[in-house]
Amino acid sequence: MLESLDLVVIGGGSGGLAAAQRAVEYGAKVAVIERGRLGGTCVNVGCVPKKVMWNAAALAHGMHDARDYGFAVPEVPHDWAALKSRRDAYVERLNGIYARNLDNKGIEHLAGQARFLNAHTVEVGDRQLTAPHIIIATGGRPWFPAIPGAELGIDSDGFFELAELPARVAVAGAGYIAVELAGMLQSLGADVSLLYRYDSVLRSFDPMLQSGLLEALDEAGISCVPQATPTALLGEPGNIRVQTKAGAELGPFDCFLWCVGRVPETEELGLDAAGVQTDAKGFVPTDDYQATNVPGVYAVGDVTGRAALTPVAIAAGRRLSDRVFGGMTDRHLDYENIPTVVFSHPPIGTCGLTEDQAREQHGDAVKIYSSDFVPLFNGITDHKPRTRMKLVTVGEDERVVGIHLIGPGSDEMLQGFAVALRMGATKRDFDNTVAIHPTSAEELVTLR
Repeated sequence: MLESLDLVVIGGGSGGLAAAQRAVEYGAKVAVIERGRLGGTCVNVGCVPKKVMWNAAALAHGMHDARDYGFAVPEVPHDWAALKSRRDAYVERLNGIYARNLDNKGIEHLAGQARFLNAHTVEVGDRQLTAPHIIIATGGRPWFPAIPGAELGIDSDGFFELAELPARVAVAGAGYIAVELAGMLQSLGADVSLLYRYDSVLRSFDPMLQSGLLEALDEAGISCVPQATPTALLGEPGNIRVQTKAGAELGPFDCFLWCVGRVPETEELGLDAAGVQTDAKGFVPTDDYQATNVPGVYAVGDVTGRAALTPVAIAAGRRLSDRVFGGMTDRHLDYENIPTVVFSHPPIGTCGLTEDQAREQHGDAVKIYSSDFVPLFNGITDHKPRTRMKLVTVGEDERVVGIHLIGPGSDEMLQGFAVALRMGATKRDFDNTVAIHPTSAEELVTLR
């Protein structure tokens, strides 16, 4: 029997849930189909458990610095299993909260694999649902290359399954996930080598952030190995050696962690039956309004291949439902100037154009303001991490088009400054704002 709804959402992650819950506020009849745990990547194997691990690593740094503040902190071993147990229990509670929220809002949750029968009909199990509006929000999964022995490694999902801290770890990758997990593992006691293909990490970021992070990784004791593309993994779990394109052999390692990219979860959706087009990598292209090439079929979040960030998926999903069900005819997400944070040690915050991008677009109209200092907290500690900040401005009025931060607190301070950037703030607006002293954030309004 064919069941009719106003909206079917395929995927119970951040974007799909946000769209579903916003749609039901406008009176839509909605169902969410999810084959795994509710919350998607972010809640289960992404942002949430990652931040728990980052917090643990930050505490390890804090205990080290506490000695310089007069605390007689002994060498305390870290209990990885206890942390994992608490972290996993927290995630499980969140799964339950998501399920209850759907139930409270009258959104039906169907567990299983969804598959299109045609452009407006979806099958899950023995049920067939039809709706004039269907959202694809299935997200993505980790990818690693098909090289000999690749299966000896684990991916970022496998990181959260580790029952104990491996002593020697190789992390392959240069993006968010690679540098974040490398930092966490090293901080909690592992000996970490970071392998990346080119000469730097976070290569799409401002050069100041790249160099600052490489310096911090080195100071943390992480062995950074550039020009190290793996061509084979040898040995066995717990005793893994890595051969690279450059001819080197590295190891042995107890654990090899692949963090080299993600692919969309689209293979099992039957998109051909709906006529939905994908690109060469399987991502679902959309226009400015999250619409695919098929009328009434939309896509949000990581499955689109654009700005794979949880808040982006949420914002896109909510705006889509505002437009489709809330009558806001031009409501859509602006993908420009999206702030983002890398939870490295120290954290990175960035929004807007890099210096290179600004000069490419605006030439000599670009003016840079920057600062490099040891934050006050570390003024009395033996450990002297540096904070670096950069404002990228354009034109006679020096409109701020880029903000780049690396250092303690960068993750928290960026949010408010990102609002200013999106509103078109100028350097004079920053200068005219009274500084909050003593903070690192005050540097951004006192740069000369």
